[in-house]
Amino acid sequence: QVQLVESGGGLVQAGGSLRLSCAASGRTFSRLVMGWFRQAPGKEREFVAGISWSGLSTYYGDSVKGRFTISRDNAKNTVYLQMNGLKPEDTAVYRCAADPNNPLVVHTTGSQFDYWGQGTQVTVSS
Repeated sequence: QVQLVESGGGLVQAGGSLRLSCAASGRTFSRLVMGWFRQAPGKEREFVAGISWSGLSTYYGDSVKGRFTISRDNAKNTVYLQMNGLKPEDTAVYRCAADPNNPLVVHTTGSQFDYWGQGTQVTVSS
């Protein structure tokens, strides 16, 4: 079992920045591929970013490339999502997810992730 707890969400004006954190416990964090997903009201869940166990491989959804950065600190069992240049369309509940199955492969579909946090709300005002 893996427990994931997100923090760092909030209300920010367009153009602003936020950093989300996701603290993991329960399994060896360095064996987990980590991802961030988001879901806005009335919309499907969307892949935001993913990172391999080492942090050397990262992937981003097209809508956030160049604005968001995913990183991890295996010593702190934490993954981060730095969000810059926020837009109103970034408003959503952001959830982190863990895939324990293959630390070398970063999937971009939610069905590949076994563990999920409760989520943190990000609201971007225009």
